[in-house]
Amino acid sequence: MHSTTPVPSGGTTGRLPHVLVIGGGIAGLAAAARLRGIVDGTERARVTLLEASPRFGGKLLQGEVGGVGVDLGAESMLARRPEAITLARAVGLGEALQPPTTAKASIWTRGELRPMPTGHLMGVPGDLDALAATGVLSPEGLARAAEDETLPRTEIGEDIGVGEYVAARLGREVVDRLVEPLLGGVYAGHADAISLSAAVPQLLAIAQRERSAIKGVHAALAAAAKNPDPAPVFTGVDGGIGRLPGAVADACRAAGAELRTDTPVAALRRTADGWTVVTETGPSSGGQTLTADAVVLAVPAPVAARLLAELAPGAAAELGRIEYAGMALVTLAYHRADLGPLPGSGFLVPPVDGRAIKASTFSSNKWGWLDKAAPDRFVLRTSLGRQGEEAVLDLDDAELVARSRADLREAAGITATPYAHAVTRWRAGLPQYPVGHPQRVARIEAAAATLPGLALCGAAYHGVGIPACIADGWRAAAAVTEDLVSGAE
Repeated sequence: MHSTTPVPSGGTTGRLPHVLVIGGGIAGLAAAARLRGIVDGTERARVTLLEASPRFGGKLLQGEVGGVGVDLGAESMLARRPEAITLARAVGLGEALQPPTTAKASIWTRGELRPMPTGHLMGVPGDLDALAATGVLSPEGLARAAEDETLPRTEIGEDIGVGEYVAARLGREVVDRLVEPLLGGVYAGHADAISLSAAVPQLLAIAQRERSAIKGVHAALAAAAKNPDPAPVFTGVDGGIGRLPGAVADACRAAGAELRTDTPVAALRRTADGWTVVTETGPSSGGQTLTADAVVLAVPAPVAARLLAELAPGAAAELGRIEYAGMALVTLAYHRADLGPLPGSGFLVPPVDGRAIKASTFSSNKWGWLDKAAPDRFVLRTSLGRQGEEAVLDLDDAELVARSRADLREAAGITATPYAHAVTRWRAGLPQYPVGHPQRVARIEAAAATLPGLALCGAAYHGVGIPACIADGWRAAAAVTEDLVSGAE
């Protein structure tokens, strides 16, 4: 039996409209924070946030391996977008923000670790001499890349696959050994399928404006260098990015929001004067019916599709077509005395080389806070799996660790035995952005817009990075606030 549950409120919040946020990943938390005025001091609504799992944060997860605190999910965030930095400062983590100690990465390809080329945009070079010096491409690959400067313009229309465009301009080697591993680290997908418009809009602009990709990238990088940004490209948090969701949740509660875990939503219904949300019946409690003036739906696309199947069948159908990729993270802890020197922040692995792992991060080199917290330990991690290759996630922990150690031995000469390890599986963790993704999102949002007081946000729409998800949460909060204001007039 369902029961209608009043939502507690205090102070001035009782005079405000009530918004239900469904989903407690960073996008949902950001929406709740915006609605409660945590960032700008303007209270817009009472907030109840419902998270289906036992914790908040989604793919931002703190953990411990061998007595060392580490991130078991995302470990850094783009610092040249302001949203994540702004939110972190608003919830008391400003002093904890730290850029990487080193950003020098390598590519393990053609039999050895080779330096990441300088002067590129998502693997597309702006300087062939700098690329040649790394040895990443074969002489034949370099010769093919140079043809970009004489080939006729590549017509791309409104959108094109990243790999398709780069291969047309510079050849398959640039795609396979540079673009693929870089894009794979973000999307766990395939370069030929990923939308240039959605994933690398700066390169799309170059492709639409310039005949030569190399000259276009070179000009764009040169223009950026004239206005140098002293801020680092990426930043982390002392103690791990996984601290951010907890800090946002605490700030939301302190501001009067109600946040619940272990509360999956069974149904979402539109009423004459707002919305009704029915929670699932669980082993410890019966289902409840909650009412609200507006709803922010901050859940993965398949969950949103289920909840909107009757309300907005067109949007639900489009949401159901969004595909996801899974990956596994293997975190290994060593006694530092057992290891030789490991330079840089780690390395990427082109899938074309047929290795088990697709990347490794030397975490204790990359993050000064980790080295300071455990100076006699060394933590690194590897990632395995991408779209269409999720079967690797079904291997047991011992096999994933063994495959990681075998590749680390061959790539970096690491023969020591880790004293502790952890395997974290992110099944359906990363939404894919194929060609036409922006148009699909536009259709989803247009259909949702026919339901006043409903907004969607999260990694499936306008970007998978932490700042992009936070921005999307803020956008959703602003959208439902606008609906509530216009509905009251």
